[in-house]
Amino acid sequence: MSKYIVAALYHFTKFEDHKALQAPLQAVCDANGVKGSLLLAFEGINGTIAGSRSSIDAVLAAIRALRGCKALEHKESFASEMPFLRMKVKLKKEIVTLGQPSVDPTAHVGNYVTPEDWNDLISQDDVVLIDTRNDYEVEIGTFKGAVDPKTKSFGEFPDWWEKNKDRFHNKRVAMFCTGGIRCEKSTNFLMSKGVEDVYHLKGGILKYLEDVSEENSTWDGECFVFDSRVSVKHGLKEGQYELCYACRMPLAPEDFDRPEYEHGVSCHQCIDAHSEDRKNRFRERQKQVELAKARGTTHIG
Repeated sequence: MSKYIVAALYHFTKFEDHKALQAPLQAVCDANGVKGSLLLAFEGINGTIAGSRSSIDAVLAAIRALRGCKALEHKESFASEMPFLRMKVKLKKEIVTLGQPSVDPTAHVGNYVTPEDWNDLISQDDVVLIDTRNDYEVEIGTFKGAVDPKTKSFGEFPDWWEKNKDRFHNKRVAMFCTGGIRCEKSTNFLMSKGVEDVYHLKGGILKYLEDVSEENSTWDGECFVFDSRVSVKHGLKEGQYELCYACRMPLAPEDFDRPEYEHGVSCHQCIDAHSEDRKNRFRERQKQVELAKARGTTHIG
């Protein structure tokens, strides 16, 4: 049995004073032993938290009690170990950074498509399928036939669209992301640019992997998640990937056999990115992690 519930959530609403919500939310999370992160901005709330059934319910109830958050939806998956080291409620300019001040998902967004109807939509000849996630996320899994913008961050998406939009002339555009939040903004952005037929996967990849059987799936690979599980697969079961603790990039099991890999220090993706001095600092950090583990404690740093 999985010990921890992992709740991914977001909700766009215009808070009057999002800064005033930080301390109370931190307090309710701490009081219930919940760990993870919540982001607060003038436009709403976003985050992933983990804990027991009762503790997650308590925090979700506190969030839904906030003005404008009654309709907040969340998605649940499970973890055998606590996937976060700490709990942090952070203040941000945006709960997902696109860098387009005119974008307003509370005004209008694209057409929601349920996981059950997604395969039918993206199989149509006049539909182009675009993955709005970062390049390293796409690399470990995506929908078959999806366009990969090869962006390093979501903030690069508007520029990519302007440079590539002519490729999709007279096409209906379907977009997807991990949990749905990026598509709230990307669909609004495309609509502001005059694109009329815009669609996005309701609940994101996570909901698709939960609701659609592997036999009927058009998903290829695993889905990157931003916690210590690193990836999940169909049925939201924990995946095979682990993180390189030097560059925070996902590693497949075979990557640990590469000569560039040194636990906690480097992998094939970052072997040339750090100086020897910095690698020595990584080695000292890893030593402290192992000493803490031997003492039965957790090293946070």
